[in-house]
Amino acid sequence: MNNDTVKVSEKDKTLTPSKLFYNWFAANVGIMGFVFGAMIVAYHLSFGQALFAALVGSLSFLVPGWVAMIGQREGVTTFKLSRAAFGTYGNKIPNAIAWFNMVGWLAVNVITGTMLLMSLYGVLNVPQNGVTRAVALIIFGGLVLLSGLLKEATLGKIQTWLSYVFGALTVVILIFFLTKANWHAALSLPGGRWVSGVLPAISIVAAGSGISWSMAAADWGAYVKPGTSAKATFWSTTLGGAVPLFILMAGGILLSTIEPSLATTGDPFGVMYRALPSGLGVIYFLVAAGGLIPQCIVSLRSARINLATMGIKVSQPVSLTIHGLIVILVPVYVLFIAGNFLASFEIFLSFLGICLASWVAIFLCDSAMFRKAGYDVTLMTTDSKVRYNWGGIGAWGIATVTGFLFTNNAVWNGPFAHGIFRNNSLGVFVAAGVAIICMLVVKALSRSSAVAGVRS
Repeated sequence: MNNDTVKVSEKDKTLTPSKLFYNWFAANVGIMGFVFGAMIVAYHLSFGQALFAALVGSLSFLVPGWVAMIGQREGVTTFKLSRAAFGTYGNKIPNAIAWFNMVGWLAVNVITGTMLLMSLYGVLNVPQNGVTRAVALIIFGGLVLLSGLLKEATLGKIQTWLSYVFGALTVVILIFFLTKANWHAALSLPGGRWVSGVLPAISIVAAGSGISWSMAAADWGAYVKPGTSAKATFWSTTLGGAVPLFILMAGGILLSTIEPSLATTGDPFGVMYRALPSGLGVIYFLVAAGGLIPQCIVSLRSARINLATMGIKVSQPVSLTIHGLIVILVPVYVLFIAGNFLASFEIFLSFLGICLASWVAIFLCDSAMFRKAGYDVTLMTTDSKVRYNWGGIGAWGIATVTGFLFTNNAVWNGPFAHGIFRNNSLGVFVAAGVAIICMLVVKALSRSSAVAGVRS
C-alpha cells in the first residue's frame, strides 16, 4: 500500500504555528471554562489552591502538544498512528473511545446551549418549567441538526467570527468579575486538602481538556507546514489550549465569590446569567449559544467519520438519525430526570478521563519506547499483518479496569474507592500510572525476547 494512503500529502500541509495556536485557542474560548472554574471551587479549596489547580489542569495541554509533535514528525493523523500501538483491529478500541468522546461532548454542548437559552427566559418573562425547557431543547437541538446542511467552509467562517466576538465579550466579563469580586472573601477562604481536594480538581479539569483533546492533536499536527520546528508545534498547541482555559477558569473562580451558589448549583449558567448586568448577559449568552452550534456540527460529522474507521459505514441520513437521537435523549435525561448538570457532567468526565488517560499514556509510551527511529508505515495500513498488538491492548485493559476499581460516583462504586479515592476523580491518574507501568513491563518483556532470540 502506498505511503500517501497513510501520510498526509505535502501539498496539504498548510498550518503555520500561528494558525495552529488560533485553532486551539478558538476551540477553548468557550463558556465551559467558567463551569470548570465552578467545579474547582466545589472541592472547597482556598483561592490560591483553586488557581493552582486551574493552572496545573490547563497545563494538561502539554499532552496534546506532545501528540501534535508526533503527528507533525510522521505526517500521520492520530488514529492511524494509534494502529502501531494497538494493531489495526485492536485500534478499534481507541476508535470507539473517540466516538464516545465526540458524541458525549456533542450532547454536553446541546445541553449547554439549551441551558443558555433557558437562562434568557427571564428577559422575556417566560416561566421556567418542563414545557419551556423542552421548547429550548427543541430550538437548540433543531438548530444543530439544521445547521448540518451548511458547508464546512461556511461553518468555519461563522465559528471564526463568533470566536472573535465571544473572545472580546469574555474580556469585558472578566474585567467585570475583577471589579465585582469579593476579594476579602476570596483571600480568606480556608485551605482544602491537597491530596483529596487539589489533585481531584486537577484530574477532572485534565480529563475534560488536555486528555480529551489529545485524541485530535496529531490530526492538526500532521498538517503543519514542512520545515516548522517541533518546538513551535508543541508550544503553539500547548499554549493555544492552556491560556484561554486558565483565564476562563480563573473567571469562574472569581465568579464564585460573587455568586457562592455557583459551586453547588445544578444550573451554573442560570447563576452566571444572574451575576451579569442584564444587557451584557443577553448578548453574551446569545453569542455563546451561537458559538456552540458549529462545534456541534463538527462533532456530528467527526462522529460519523469515526464510525467508518471502525468499519461501521452508514449513510448520512442514518448517521444523522442515530446521532440526532443521542443529541435529544441524553439532554432529556440530564435536564428532565437527573436535573443536575454539573453532577452528570462530572460523571461523564470521570468515565471518559479514565479511558482516555490510559489510552494516551500507552500511545506516548509506545512512541517513546518503540518508535524512536520513526513509525513503520506498514503497521499503520489497513492491510497490516499486525492486527492485534497485545502489549498495547493488554496494557489498556489492565489500566482502565484498575482506574474504575478506584473510582466511585452516582452510578458506579469501585471496590477500592476508599479514603483519598472516595468521591473524586483520582482514578484518572491511577489509570495513567498503571498504563505507564504496564508499558514498562511490555518493553522489558520485548527486550528479554529479543535477547533470547539472539542467544538461540
